[in-house]
Amino acid sequence: MGIRATIVIDESNMEKLRNLQSKMIRTSTKSISFSNVVNQVIEEGLKRFKP
Repeated sequence: MGIRATIVIDESNMEKLRNLQSKMIRTSTKSISFSNVVNQVIEEGLKRFKP
């Protein structure tokens, strides 16, 4: 279980995330939550940064 956080996402990024979620739902047999999509995008994005 993760930590609950409140963030502000601008409208264009929200639309992109929802579209990605929709695509993932169409290609999966499982339910895909919005939180799951956001966490996957963050994880992939963080791979670009080195500590």
